[in-house]
Amino acid sequence: MSTIREVAALAGVSISTVSRVMNNDETYKITDETRDRVWKAIVDLNYKAPVSRRKAEPSEAEAAHRRIGCVIKLRGAKYSDPYYLSLLSGMEAYLNANHAEVSFVRTWNELESSEVLLRTFSAPPDGLVLMSHVSEAPFRYALSKVPHIVGIDSGYGEIDNIEYDHVQAARIAMDCLIDAGYRDIGFIGGPEGEVPMRLCRRFHTYRDSMLDRGLAVRDEWVLDCEWNDGRCMKQIQELGRERLPRAFFASSDLMALAALRALSEMNVPVPGRVAVIGLTNLEMSRYSNPALTTVDIPTEAMGAAAARTLLQRLDGDNSLPRRILFPTKLVLRDSV
Repeated sequence: MSTIREVAALAGVSISTVSRVMNNDETYKITDETRDRVWKAIVDLNYKAPVSRRKAEPSEAEAAHRRIGCVIKLRGAKYSDPYYLSLLSGMEAYLNANHAEVSFVRTWNELESSEVLLRTFSAPPDGLVLMSHVSEAPFRYALSKVPHIVGIDSGYGEIDNIEYDHVQAARIAMDCLIDAGYRDIGFIGGPEGEVPMRLCRRFHTYRDSMLDRGLAVRDEWVLDCEWNDGRCMKQIQELGRERLPRAFFASSDLMALAALRALSEMNVPVPGRVAVIGLTNLEMSRYSNPALTTVDIPTEAMGAAAARTLLQRLDGDNSLPRRILFPTKLVLRDSV
């Protein structure tokens, strides 16, 4: 167990400086460089401030109420992505019905900060739900602090994972377009965590579906929007009316809705000139103009399954890590 004296020595500051940094004393004036150096030393030495022995023991009711942390992937402002909000809604509903609660929600971007990482796990939750892939260092640190972690599409096989079949979902979307007679089909997407878009499962399925039917994949119709709706709209508008494909498979509803907005501003009829199919089945997709054809992902059920699996682990289930795969289905509306 490291001491505050060792932290101070490693950071090259006084013991009182370490104490004030850890207690977030805003009246204490130090440079950002010094503050970062202190937090780095705290993390490197895995220092934990001693807990007061006079702290009252929790009541039986408090002890039974489990605290669950959550890490989501950031696309824009925090809590702005309806996909993750739906997962969180399903998870919270199950936890609240089973004497547990969400104690914090962090983004994986926030956990890249040593200070935020240490503060988040200084009093570790009973369990953690990881709602996306995070980089190796924050994952390993969380794993060393939290006894039970369940992932939703996390990519780490050593923990339980709740997933949907990306290949099946993309195949459903592509079969819908091709069976409807579309041949010139573009793709809109972004990376999966740290995996570039062209190496992702949904793009591979798009490409394979085209090649299997003898259809050409044209680079100008493959749009990597990096999950940014403004970038998506700009790329479509830069193609121009004459160079657009006959259809787009957008690998998320948010990008599909951005495509519909761009096409509307270009006065391009949908689906008369360009068809659009999405993937997620967000609530807002049924109210777009035209209503978006999409592939349904049961996000609330997946969030609930993650919470249920985590509570089972906390109750003593020590079986091997499991992978729970949810089915997807086509939702036909007016954009195809």
